[in-house]
Amino acid sequence: MRKGILFLAYITFFLRLPMFLYAQEADEAPNAAYVIPIRGEIDRAMMVFIRRGIQDAERAGAKIIIFEIDTFGGRVDSALQITTLIGSADKIKTIAFIPAGPAGTGVSWSAGALISFSCSSIYMASGTSMGAAAPVLQTAEGMETASEKMVSAVRAQMASLAEKNGYPKGIALAMVDMDVELFEVFLNGELSVATSDELPDLERRAREQGDEIEKGKTISREGKLLTLTAGEMERYGVSSGTFNNLEALLEVLEIPESQTVSLSADLPDKIVAVITGSLVTSLLVMIGLVALYLEITSPGFGVPGTIAIIAFAVIFLGSALLGTVGSLELLLFLLGTILLVVEIFLIPGFGFTGISGIVLIVLSLVLSRQDFVWPEFDWQWDLLGKNILIVGLGFLGSIVLIAVIFKLFPRAPVFNRLILTSAEGQQEGFTVQSIEASKGLLGEKGKAVTALRPSGKAEINEDILVVETDGEFLEAGRDIEVIEVSGNRIVVRGC
Repeated sequence: MRKGILFLAYITFFLRLPMFLYAQEADEAPNAAYVIPIRGEIDRAMMVFIRRGIQDAERAGAKIIIFEIDTFGGRVDSALQITTLIGSADKIKTIAFIPAGPAGTGVSWSAGALISFSCSSIYMASGTSMGAAAPVLQTAEGMETASEKMVSAVRAQMASLAEKNGYPKGIALAMVDMDVELFEVFLNGELSVATSDELPDLERRAREQGDEIEKGKTISREGKLLTLTAGEMERYGVSSGTFNNLEALLEVLEIPESQTVSLSADLPDKIVAVITGSLVTSLLVMIGLVALYLEITSPGFGVPGTIAIIAFAVIFLGSALLGTVGSLELLLFLLGTILLVVEIFLIPGFGFTGISGIVLIVLSLVLSRQDFVWPEFDWQWDLLGKNILIVGLGFLGSIVLIAVIFKLFPRAPVFNRLILTSAEGQQEGFTVQSIEASKGLLGEKGKAVTALRPSGKAEINEDILVVETDGEFLEAGRDIEVIEVSGNRIVVRGC
Protein backbone atom coordinates (compact mmCIF):
# COMPACT_ATOMS: atom_id res chain seq x y z
CA MET A 1 0.00 0.00 0.00
CA ARG A 2 3.01 2.25 0.54
CA LYS A 3 3.60 2.02 -3.21
CA GLY A 4 0.05 3.26 -3.86
CA ILE A 5 0.42 6.19 -1.46
CA LEU A 6 3.66 7.21 -3.21
CA PHE A 7 1.87 6.93 -6.56
CA LEU A 8 -0.91 9.30 -5.44
CA ALA A 9 1.58 11.69 -3.82
CA TYR A 10 3.40 12.09 -7.13
CA ILE A 11 0.12 12.85 -8.92
CA THR A 12 -0.92 15.44 -6.35
CA PHE A 13 2.45 17.17 -6.65
CA PHE A 14 2.37 17.39 -10.45
CA LEU A 15 -1.24 18.61 -10.54
CA ARG A 16 -0.18 21.55 -8.37
CA LEU A 17 2.58 22.60 -10.78
CA PRO A 18 0.45 25.17 -12.71
CA MET A 19 0.14 27.27 -9.57
CA PHE A 20 3.93 27.38 -9.21
CA LEU A 21 4.65 28.06 -12.87
CA TYR A 22 2.16 30.88 -13.24
CA ALA A 23 2.46 32.49 -9.81
CA GLN A 24 3.80 35.95 -10.52
CA GLU A 25 4.11 38.99 -8.30
CA ALA A 26 2.56 42.28 -9.31
CA ASP A 27 4.89 45.06 -10.35
CA GLU A 28 5.54 47.57 -7.59
CA ALA A 29 5.22 50.52 -9.98
CA PRO A 30 1.76 50.69 -11.62
CA ASN A 31 1.67 50.83 -15.40
CA ALA A 32 -0.98 52.77 -17.27
CA ALA A 33 -1.29 50.36 -20.21
CA TYR A 34 -0.41 46.84 -21.27
CA VAL A 35 0.07 45.91 -24.93
CA ILE A 36 -0.75 42.28 -25.71
CA PRO A 37 -0.04 41.10 -29.28
CA ILE A 38 -2.43 38.67 -30.99
CA ARG A 39 -0.54 37.59 -34.09
CA GLY A 40 -0.75 34.46 -36.22
CA GLU A 41 -3.20 31.62 -35.76
CA ILE A 42 -5.66 31.80 -32.87
CA ASP A 43 -5.16 28.61 -30.89
CA ARG A 44 -5.09 27.27 -27.35
CA ALA A 45 -1.61 28.54 -26.61
CA MET A 46 -2.70 32.03 -27.70
CA MET A 47 -5.61 31.83 -25.26
CA VAL A 48 -3.23 30.93 -22.40
CA PHE A 49 -0.95 33.83 -23.29
CA ILE A 50 -3.82 36.32 -23.37
CA ARG A 51 -5.23 35.09 -20.07
CA ARG A 52 -1.81 35.48 -18.45
CA GLY A 53 -1.46 38.96 -19.94
CA ILE A 54 -4.85 40.08 -18.62
CA GLN A 55 -4.02 38.70 -15.17
CA ASP A 56 -0.67 40.54 -15.18
CA ALA A 57 -2.39 43.79 -16.17
CA GLU A 58 -5.00 43.41 -13.42
CA ARG A 59 -2.36 42.71 -10.78
CA ALA A 60 -0.35 45.73 -11.93
CA GLY A 61 -3.37 48.02 -11.71
CA ALA A 62 -3.31 48.91 -15.42
CA LYS A 63 -6.13 51.08 -16.70
CA ILE A 64 -5.94 50.06 -20.37
CA ILE A 65 -5.09 46.90 -22.30
CA ILE A 66 -4.34 47.31 -26.00
CA PHE A 67 -4.62 44.13 -28.06
CA GLU A 68 -2.57 44.38 -31.25
CA ILE A 69 -4.52 42.06 -33.55
CA ASP A 70 -2.97 40.78 -36.77
CA THR A 71 -4.48 37.44 -37.74
CA PHE A 72 -6.40 35.53 -40.40
CA GLY A 73 -8.28 33.65 -37.66
CA GLY A 74 -8.05 30.22 -36.07
CA ARG A 75 -9.91 27.94 -33.68
CA VAL A 76 -13.49 28.94 -32.90
CA ASP A 77 -13.41 27.55 -29.36
CA SER A 78 -10.19 29.41 -28.53
CA ALA A 79 -11.58 32.65 -29.99
CA LEU A 80 -14.75 32.33 -27.90
CA GLN A 81 -12.68 31.70 -24.78
CA ILE A 82 -10.57 34.78 -25.54
CA THR A 83 -13.68 36.96 -25.95
CA THR A 84 -14.87 35.71 -22.55
CA LEU A 85 -11.53 36.57 -20.97
CA ILE A 86 -11.56 40.07 -22.46
CA GLY A 87 -15.19 40.59 -21.45
CA SER A 88 -14.43 39.56 -17.87
CA ALA A 89 -11.81 42.32 -17.54
CA ASP A 90 -14.58 44.81 -16.71
CA LYS A 91 -12.37 47.05 -14.56
CA ILE A 92 -9.92 47.73 -17.41
CA LYS A 93 -10.62 49.49 -20.67
CA THR A 94 -9.86 47.12 -23.56
CA ILE A 95 -8.80 48.38 -26.98
CA ALA A 96 -8.35 46.44 -30.21
CA PHE A 97 -5.72 47.95 -32.52
CA ILE A 98 -5.11 46.53 -35.98
CA PRO A 99 -1.58 47.61 -36.96
CA ALA A 100 0.02 47.88 -40.38
CA GLY A 101 3.64 47.11 -41.08
CA PRO A 102 6.05 45.06 -43.17
CA ALA A 103 6.14 42.29 -40.53
CA GLY A 104 2.36 41.80 -40.40
CA THR A 105 -0.63 41.17 -42.64
CA GLY A 106 -2.72 44.18 -41.60
CA VAL A 107 -5.92 42.17 -41.18
CA SER A 108 -8.24 41.10 -38.40
CA TRP A 109 -10.37 38.46 -40.06
CA SER A 110 -12.51 35.59 -38.86
CA ALA A 111 -11.67 34.90 -35.18
CA GLY A 112 -9.71 38.16 -35.15
CA ALA A 113 -12.88 40.13 -35.88
CA LEU A 114 -14.71 38.28 -33.11
CA ILE A 115 -11.97 39.18 -30.64
CA SER A 116 -11.91 42.81 -31.84
CA PHE A 117 -15.65 43.19 -31.21
CA SER A 118 -15.17 41.94 -27.64
CA CYS A 119 -13.07 45.04 -26.86
CA SER A 120 -14.66 48.26 -25.67
CA SER A 121 -12.94 50.30 -28.44
CA ILE A 122 -11.45 49.55 -31.86
CA TYR A 123 -8.72 51.51 -33.62
CA MET A 124 -7.12 50.66 -36.96
CA ALA A 125 -4.11 51.68 -38.98
CA SER A 126 -4.47 52.90 -42.55
CA GLY A 127 -4.47 50.05 -45.06
CA THR A 128 -5.89 47.44 -42.68
CA SER A 129 -9.20 45.58 -42.82
CA MET A 130 -11.57 43.57 -40.66
CA GLY A 131 -14.36 41.05 -41.32
CA ALA A 132 -15.08 37.65 -42.90
CA ALA A 133 -15.90 36.17 -39.49
CA ALA A 134 -17.97 33.18 -40.63
CA PRO A 135 -16.64 29.93 -39.13
CA VAL A 136 -15.17 27.50 -41.66
CA LEU A 137 -14.09 23.86 -41.50
CA GLN A 138 -11.18 22.08 -43.14
CA THR A 139 -12.48 19.18 -45.26
CA ALA A 140 -11.01 16.82 -47.85
CA GLU A 141 -12.30 19.17 -50.55
CA GLY A 142 -10.77 22.24 -48.89
CA MET A 143 -12.20 24.99 -46.67
CA GLU A 144 -15.99 24.96 -46.37
CA THR A 145 -18.42 27.18 -44.48
CA ALA A 146 -19.55 25.56 -41.25
CA SER A 147 -23.09 24.33 -40.67
CA GLU A 148 -25.93 26.73 -39.92
CA LYS A 149 -25.89 25.63 -36.29
CA MET A 150 -22.26 26.74 -35.84
CA VAL A 151 -22.77 29.92 -37.87
CA SER A 152 -25.78 30.73 -35.68
CA ALA A 153 -23.73 30.37 -32.50
CA VAL A 154 -20.96 32.69 -33.74
CA ARG A 155 -23.51 35.13 -35.23
CA ALA A 156 -25.29 35.39 -31.88
CA GLN A 157 -21.98 35.95 -30.08
CA MET A 158 -20.91 38.68 -32.54
CA ALA A 159 -24.29 40.43 -32.19
CA SER A 160 -24.09 40.19 -28.41
CA LEU A 161 -20.58 41.70 -28.36
CA ALA A 162 -21.68 44.50 -30.71
CA GLU A 163 -24.63 45.37 -28.46
CA LYS A 164 -22.47 45.28 -25.32
CA ASN A 165 -19.75 47.58 -26.70
CA GLY A 166 -21.95 49.89 -28.78
CA TYR A 167 -21.00 48.77 -32.28
CA PRO A 168 -23.54 48.61 -35.16
CA LYS A 169 -25.22 45.22 -34.81
CA GLY A 170 -25.89 44.94 -38.55
CA ILE A 171 -22.17 45.09 -39.36
CA ALA A 172 -21.42 42.34 -36.87
CA LEU A 173 -24.13 40.14 -38.41
CA ALA A 174 -22.99 40.79 -42.00
CA MET A 175 -19.43 39.78 -41.11
CA VAL A 176 -20.62 36.34 -39.98
CA ASP A 177 -23.71 35.53 -42.07
CA MET A 178 -23.61 35.81 -45.85
CA ASP A 179 -27.43 35.82 -45.95
CA VAL A 180 -27.46 39.27 -44.31
CA GLU A 181 -27.88 42.22 -46.67
CA LEU A 182 -26.67 45.53 -45.25
CA PHE A 183 -27.46 49.12 -46.37
CA GLU A 184 -26.47 52.66 -45.53
CA VAL A 185 -29.35 54.59 -43.99
CA PHE A 186 -29.52 58.38 -43.50
CA LEU A 187 -31.91 59.35 -40.71
CA ASN A 188 -32.36 63.14 -40.65
CA GLY A 189 -29.06 63.32 -42.49
CA GLU A 190 -27.18 61.20 -39.97
CA LEU A 191 -25.51 58.07 -41.30
CA SER A 192 -26.29 54.65 -39.82
CA VAL A 193 -26.59 51.09 -41.12
CA ALA A 194 -29.46 48.61 -41.26
CA THR A 195 -30.03 45.09 -42.51
CA SER A 196 -32.76 44.23 -44.99
CA ASP A 197 -34.77 42.82 -42.08
CA GLU A 198 -34.36 45.97 -39.99
CA LEU A 199 -35.03 48.49 -42.79
CA PRO A 200 -38.87 48.17 -43.07
CA ASP A 201 -39.35 48.66 -39.32
CA LEU A 202 -36.91 51.57 -39.32
CA GLU A 203 -38.79 53.26 -42.18
CA ARG A 204 -42.15 52.73 -40.42
CA ARG A 205 -40.93 54.34 -37.19
CA ALA A 206 -39.44 57.24 -39.16
CA ARG A 207 -42.81 57.93 -40.85
CA GLU A 208 -44.65 57.77 -37.53
CA GLN A 209 -42.23 60.24 -35.91
CA GLY A 210 -42.02 62.52 -38.94
CA ASP A 211 -38.30 61.87 -39.44
CA GLU A 212 -36.63 62.03 -42.80
CA ILE A 213 -35.11 58.70 -43.83
CA GLU A 214 -33.17 57.84 -46.97
CA LYS A 215 -31.74 54.50 -48.04
CA GLY A 216 -28.14 54.76 -49.20
CA LYS A 217 -25.81 52.36 -50.98
CA THR A 218 -25.60 48.65 -50.34
CA ILE A 219 -22.72 47.87 -47.99
CA SER A 220 -22.93 44.08 -48.22
CA ARG A 221 -24.99 42.07 -50.70
CA GLU A 222 -26.66 38.76 -49.95
CA GLY A 223 -24.31 35.85 -50.54
CA LYS A 224 -21.20 37.85 -49.55
CA LEU A 225 -19.39 38.15 -46.23
CA LEU A 226 -18.69 41.69 -45.12
CA THR A 227 -15.10 42.93 -44.85
CA LEU A 228 -14.42 46.62 -44.21
CA THR A 229 -11.34 48.78 -44.60
CA ALA A 230 -10.06 51.01 -41.80
CA GLY A 231 -11.75 54.03 -43.39
CA GLU A 232 -15.08 52.22 -43.76
CA MET A 233 -14.91 50.95 -40.18
CA GLU A 234 -14.50 54.55 -38.98
CA ARG A 235 -17.21 55.83 -41.34
CA TYR A 236 -19.80 53.39 -39.98
CA GLY A 237 -18.98 54.01 -36.34
CA VAL A 238 -17.14 50.80 -35.55
CA SER A 239 -13.59 52.12 -35.37
CA SER A 240 -12.94 55.07 -33.06
CA GLY A 241 -10.07 56.35 -35.16
CA THR A 242 -7.33 55.63 -37.70
CA PHE A 243 -3.66 55.92 -36.75
CA ASN A 244 -0.44 55.07 -38.55
CA ASN A 245 1.09 53.19 -35.64
CA LEU A 246 0.77 52.28 -31.96
CA GLU A 247 2.88 55.25 -30.85
CA ALA A 248 0.39 57.65 -32.43
CA LEU A 249 -2.49 55.88 -30.68
CA LEU A 250 -0.72 56.05 -27.31
CA GLU A 251 -0.14 59.77 -27.81
CA VAL A 252 -3.86 60.39 -28.43
CA LEU A 253 -4.76 58.27 -25.42
CA GLU A 254 -2.27 60.34 -23.40
CA ILE A 255 -0.33 57.27 -22.26
CA PRO A 256 3.44 57.77 -21.80
CA GLU A 257 5.53 55.03 -23.36
CA SER A 258 7.42 54.80 -20.07
CA GLN A 259 4.21 53.53 -18.45
CA THR A 260 3.46 51.01 -21.19
CA VAL A 261 4.33 47.32 -20.89
CA SER A 262 4.53 45.24 -24.07
CA LEU A 263 4.14 41.52 -23.47
CA SER A 264 5.31 38.64 -25.61
CA ALA A 265 4.91 34.89 -25.46
CA ASP A 266 7.57 33.38 -23.20
CA LEU A 267 8.79 29.87 -22.41
CA PRO A 268 5.69 28.63 -20.51
CA ASP A 269 3.44 29.68 -23.41
CA LYS A 270 5.67 27.87 -25.90
CA ILE A 271 5.71 24.78 -23.68
CA VAL A 272 1.91 24.80 -23.58
CA ALA A 273 1.79 24.99 -27.38
CA VAL A 274 4.02 21.91 -27.63
CA ILE A 275 2.55 19.65 -24.93
CA THR A 276 -1.06 20.32 -25.90
CA GLY A 277 -0.48 19.52 -29.56
CA SER A 278 -2.30 16.51 -31.00
CA LEU A 279 0.82 14.47 -31.73
CA VAL A 280 2.50 15.10 -28.36
CA THR A 281 -0.72 14.34 -26.46
CA SER A 282 -1.17 11.02 -28.27
CA LEU A 283 2.46 10.09 -27.55
CA LEU A 284 2.09 11.00 -23.87
CA VAL A 285 -1.08 8.90 -23.56
CA MET A 286 0.67 5.96 -25.19
CA ILE A 287 3.78 6.31 -23.01
CA GLY A 288 1.70 6.70 -19.86
CA LEU A 289 -0.43 3.60 -20.48
CA VAL A 290 2.56 1.43 -21.49
CA ALA A 291 4.51 2.54 -18.42
CA LEU A 292 1.46 1.86 -16.27
CA TYR A 293 1.23 -1.68 -17.67
CA LEU A 294 4.91 -2.30 -16.96
CA GLU A 295 4.49 -0.98 -13.42
CA ILE A 296 1.56 -3.32 -12.77
CA THR A 297 3.48 -6.34 -14.02
CA SER A 298 6.69 -5.57 -12.11
CA PRO A 299 7.45 -5.90 -8.39
CA GLY A 300 7.73 -2.84 -6.18
CA PHE A 301 7.52 0.77 -7.35
CA GLY A 302 10.08 1.78 -9.92
CA VAL A 303 10.89 3.62 -13.11
CA PRO A 304 7.76 2.58 -15.11
CA GLY A 305 5.44 3.96 -12.43
CA THR A 306 7.34 7.24 -12.30
CA ILE A 307 7.23 7.57 -16.09
CA ALA A 308 3.48 6.90 -16.08
CA ILE A 309 2.88 9.57 -13.46
CA ILE A 310 5.02 12.12 -15.30
CA ALA A 311 3.33 11.42 -18.66
CA PHE A 312 -0.19 11.84 -17.28
CA ALA A 313 0.83 14.81 -15.14
CA VAL A 314 2.29 16.61 -18.17
CA ILE A 315 -0.98 16.14 -20.05
CA PHE A 316 -2.97 17.58 -17.17
CA LEU A 317 -0.42 20.33 -16.63
CA GLY A 318 -0.88 21.55 -20.21
CA SER A 319 -4.67 21.35 -19.92
CA ALA A 320 -4.56 23.18 -16.58
CA LEU A 321 -2.60 26.01 -18.20
CA LEU A 322 -5.22 26.08 -20.96
CA GLY A 323 -7.94 26.45 -18.35
CA THR A 324 -9.84 23.34 -19.49
CA VAL A 325 -9.26 21.28 -16.33
CA GLY A 326 -11.90 21.59 -13.63
CA SER A 327 -12.93 19.65 -10.58
CA LEU A 328 -14.71 17.00 -12.68
CA GLU A 329 -11.62 16.07 -14.71
CA LEU A 330 -9.40 15.95 -11.62
CA LEU A 331 -11.98 13.90 -9.73
CA LEU A 332 -12.28 11.37 -12.56
CA PHE A 333 -8.52 11.12 -12.91
CA LEU A 334 -7.89 10.68 -9.19
CA LEU A 335 -10.78 8.22 -8.85
CA GLY A 336 -9.41 6.19 -11.77
CA THR A 337 -5.96 6.24 -10.20
CA ILE A 338 -7.34 5.11 -6.84
CA LEU A 339 -9.19 2.23 -8.52
CA LEU A 340 -5.96 1.15 -10.19
CA VAL A 341 -4.07 1.35 -6.89
CA VAL A 342 -6.79 -0.73 -5.21
CA GLU A 343 -6.65 -3.24 -8.06
CA ILE A 344 -2.87 -3.50 -7.91
CA PHE A 345 -2.39 -3.73 -4.16
CA LEU A 346 -5.59 -5.05 -2.64
CA ILE A 347 -7.39 -7.19 -5.21
CA PRO A 348 -5.68 -10.22 -6.77
CA GLY A 349 -5.62 -10.37 -10.56
CA PHE A 350 -6.78 -7.62 -12.89
CA GLY A 351 -10.51 -7.23 -13.50
CA PHE A 352 -13.46 -4.86 -13.34
CA THR A 353 -11.89 -2.44 -10.86
CA GLY A 354 -8.73 -2.00 -12.91
CA ILE A 355 -10.64 -1.67 -16.20
CA SER A 356 -12.96 0.92 -14.62
CA GLY A 357 -9.91 2.86 -13.47
CA ILE A 358 -8.44 2.93 -16.98
CA VAL A 359 -11.80 4.01 -18.47
CA LEU A 360 -12.08 6.88 -15.97
CA ILE A 361 -8.51 7.99 -16.68
CA VAL A 362 -9.10 7.97 -20.45
CA LEU A 363 -12.40 9.86 -19.99
CA SER A 364 -10.66 12.47 -17.85
CA LEU A 365 -7.98 12.90 -20.52
CA VAL A 366 -10.64 13.56 -23.18
CA LEU A 367 -12.54 16.04 -21.00
CA SER A 368 -9.33 17.80 -19.98
CA ARG A 369 -8.88 18.98 -23.58
CA GLN A 370 -12.23 20.84 -23.71
CA ASP A 371 -14.15 23.27 -21.51
CA PHE A 372 -17.50 21.47 -21.81
CA VAL A 373 -18.76 18.05 -20.77
CA TRP A 374 -21.53 17.46 -23.30
CA PRO A 375 -21.38 19.32 -26.65
CA GLU A 376 -24.20 21.64 -27.66
CA PHE A 377 -22.91 23.13 -30.92
CA ASP A 378 -21.46 21.58 -34.07
CA TRP A 379 -17.99 22.98 -33.37
CA GLN A 380 -18.12 21.35 -29.93
CA TRP A 381 -19.04 18.00 -31.47
CA ASP A 382 -16.14 18.39 -33.88
CA LEU A 383 -13.80 19.20 -31.01
CA LEU A 384 -15.05 16.22 -28.98
CA GLY A 385 -14.48 13.90 -31.95
CA LYS A 386 -10.96 15.25 -32.39
CA ASN A 387 -10.17 14.80 -28.70
CA ILE A 388 -11.49 11.23 -28.71
CA LEU A 389 -9.38 10.53 -31.78
CA ILE A 390 -6.24 11.98 -30.15
CA VAL A 391 -6.65 10.04 -26.90
CA GLY A 392 -7.90 6.95 -28.76
CA LEU A 393 -4.84 6.86 -31.00
CA GLY A 394 -2.65 7.01 -27.92
CA PHE A 395 -4.63 4.17 -26.32
CA LEU A 396 -4.46 1.96 -29.43
CA GLY A 397 -0.78 2.77 -29.82
CA SER A 398 -0.16 1.66 -26.24
CA ILE A 399 -1.86 -1.70 -26.93
CA VAL A 400 0.34 -2.27 -29.98
CA LEU A 401 3.47 -1.23 -28.11
CA ILE A 402 2.60 -3.47 -25.16
CA ALA A 403 2.18 -6.42 -27.53
CA VAL A 404 5.55 -5.68 -29.11
CA ILE A 405 7.25 -5.34 -25.72
CA PHE A 406 5.63 -8.57 -24.51
CA LYS A 407 7.03 -10.40 -27.49
CA LEU A 408 10.50 -8.86 -27.19
CA PHE A 409 10.81 -9.05 -23.39
CA PRO A 410 12.53 -12.46 -23.28
CA ARG A 411 15.29 -11.10 -25.50
CA ALA A 412 15.76 -7.80 -23.71
CA PRO A 413 18.14 -8.08 -20.72
CA VAL A 414 16.90 -4.79 -19.24
CA PHE A 415 13.48 -6.36 -18.68
CA ASN A 416 14.66 -9.71 -17.31
CA ARG A 417 13.43 -8.89 -13.84
CA LEU A 418 9.85 -8.69 -15.14
CA ILE A 419 9.72 -12.23 -16.52
CA LEU A 420 10.49 -15.59 -14.95
CA THR A 421 12.77 -17.28 -17.45
CA SER A 422 14.10 -20.16 -15.34
CA ALA A 423 12.31 -23.52 -15.11
CA GLU A 424 11.28 -24.98 -11.75
CA GLY A 425 12.77 -28.44 -12.28
CA GLN A 426 13.74 -31.26 -9.97
CA GLN A 427 17.39 -30.24 -10.20
CA GLU A 428 16.51 -27.01 -8.38
CA GLY A 429 14.57 -28.93 -5.72
CA PHE A 430 11.06 -28.34 -7.06
CA THR A 431 8.73 -31.35 -6.84
CA VAL A 432 5.08 -32.11 -7.45
CA GLN A 433 2.89 -34.11 -5.07
CA SER A 434 2.44 -37.70 -6.15
CA ILE A 435 -1.07 -39.00 -6.78
CA GLU A 436 -0.90 -41.16 -3.64
CA ALA A 437 0.16 -38.19 -1.48
CA SER A 438 -2.57 -36.04 -2.99
CA LYS A 439 -5.27 -38.62 -2.16
CA GLY A 440 -3.93 -38.92 1.36
CA LEU A 441 -4.43 -35.17 2.05
CA LEU A 442 -7.99 -34.98 0.69
CA GLY A 443 -10.44 -34.60 3.59
CA GLU A 444 -7.72 -34.02 6.19
CA LYS A 445 -8.26 -31.28 8.76
CA GLY A 446 -5.84 -28.82 10.22
CA LYS A 447 -5.38 -25.24 11.39
CA ALA A 448 -4.47 -22.04 9.54
CA VAL A 449 -1.07 -20.85 10.68
CA THR A 450 -1.33 -17.51 8.85
CA ALA A 451 -4.28 -15.58 7.54
CA LEU A 452 -5.50 -17.09 4.25
CA ARG A 453 -6.18 -14.18 1.83
CA PRO A 454 -6.87 -16.48 0.02
CA SER A 455 -3.47 -18.19 0.20
CA GLY A 456 -1.22 -18.73 3.18
CA LYS A 457 0.17 -21.50 5.39
CA ALA A 458 -1.64 -24.20 7.37
CA GLU A 459 -0.64 -27.07 9.63
CA ILE A 460 -1.95 -30.43 8.39
CA ASN A 461 -0.81 -33.75 9.91
CA GLU A 462 1.94 -31.82 11.75
CA ASP A 463 3.30 -30.51 8.42
CA ILE A 464 3.32 -26.78 7.48
CA LEU A 465 1.95 -26.54 3.94
CA VAL A 466 1.11 -23.71 1.54
CA VAL A 467 -2.65 -23.77 0.94
CA GLU A 468 -5.35 -21.55 -0.52
CA THR A 469 -9.08 -21.18 -0.05
CA ASP A 470 -11.72 -21.25 -2.76
CA GLY A 471 -12.15 -17.48 -2.39
CA GLU A 472 -12.99 -16.82 1.24
CA PHE A 473 -10.63 -15.10 3.67
CA LEU A 474 -9.78 -17.05 6.84
CA GLU A 475 -8.07 -15.70 9.92
CA ALA A 476 -5.00 -17.34 11.49
CA GLY A 477 -5.94 -20.12 13.94
CA ARG A 478 -9.11 -21.06 12.08
CA ASP A 479 -9.85 -24.78 11.66
CA ILE A 480 -9.70 -25.86 8.03
CA GLU A 481 -10.44 -28.91 5.87
CA VAL A 482 -8.77 -29.97 2.62
CA ILE A 483 -11.41 -30.13 -0.13
CA GLU A 484 -9.23 -30.37 -3.26
CA VAL A 485 -5.66 -31.38 -4.13
CA SER A 486 -4.16 -30.90 -7.57
CA GLY A 487 -0.39 -31.44 -7.69
CA ASN A 488 1.09 -28.95 -5.25
CA ARG A 489 -2.15 -26.94 -5.11
CA ILE A 490 -4.05 -27.61 -1.90
CA VAL A 491 -7.51 -26.00 -1.56
CA VAL A 492 -9.09 -25.72 1.89
CA ARG A 493 -12.21 -24.32 3.50
CA GLY A 494 -13.10 -23.21 6.97
CA CYS A 495 -14.81 -25.61 9.32
